[in-house]
Parts: sequence; structure tokens; C-alpha cells
Amino acid sequence: MNDREATPADAAAIDALFRESFAATFAHLYAPEDLASFFAGFTVAGWTGELASPDFAFRVIEDGEGLAGYCKLGPTSLPVTPEGPAIELRQLYLRDRAKGSGAAQTLMGWALATARARGAAELWLSVYIDNHRARRFYQRYGFEDRGPYAFMVGNHADEDRLMRLAL
Repeated sequence: MNDREATPADAAAIDALFRESFAATFAHLYAPEDLASFFAGFTVAGWTGELASPDFAFRVIEDGEGLAGYCKLGPTSLPVTPEGPAIELRQLYLRDRAKGSGAAQTLMGWALATARARGAAELWLSVYIDNHRARRFYQRYGFEDRGPYAFMVGNHADEDRLMRLAL
């Protein structure tokens, strides 16, 4: 696997991976109209804008079949009160074929190094309460549970957990 900085040219591939991965993991939880409403908030143009913005940082990981995963950092948007300069791990998504390959660790290593390089003192994220694999992954890096968060998918409120890592 090869990882690299993402560029605006990656927007369509990131959008496709995001939709595939999110649906594979969570689609069974939602009414089709809620999932469609949620996905409508993500467009290739939106991804392109974020990829071109200095406020965001993206890393992709590729294998012989193409894009296998990505990680996105951005300004804190969660309902948290940081104790110092903070950044948010907005997304870390992998295709099924990349799970267990070390891709997640590669992307997390990049996220931690990038957050520190940008002067962040803490890194925040939210994770679905029943996504036990992801929660264990983040806990191994020292993320601490900081309470509940209602993550909206259309009109459906999921219970997520806010997690914080002091850098």
C-alpha cells in the first residue's frame, strides 16, 4: 500500500469511497430517505473545495485496485470546548479490502503528526457508539471518551461518542 497527500483530483474517488464505506457499515441503521438526505450533503464539488482549502488536510492510501482509504482533518465542528488549539479528525474510512492491512495505522500516524505540525494541542472525533472496532482502535491511541453526541443522518439521531486525545 502507498499513502500520499490527496489533491482536488481525488475528489470523485474519495466521494465514492466515503459513500461505499459508510453504507457498508451503517446503511442498515437508517430509513432509505434518511440515508439519501445525509449523502445529499456530500458532493464532488464539496470535496474538491475542502481538498483545495488550507483549513483541511487529507491523506489517501492506495493499493493495486486504487483508492483503499482516506483520512480527513479539519477545523473543530463538534460541540466541544477545547482546552487549547484543537483540530478534528473528521473522517478515517477504509474499503473492506484494506481493513487489517495496517492502512488505518498509517493514516492515524499521519493524522497525529499533521495535527501536531499544525500546532494542535488536542485532537477530537466522534464515533458511533456501537462501532466497537473503531472505538477500540481510537482508545489504543489514547483517545478518551468525553460524552455523547447526536450525529444526524437525515432525521435520524445516532448516539455517537465524542473522543479527545491530548497531543
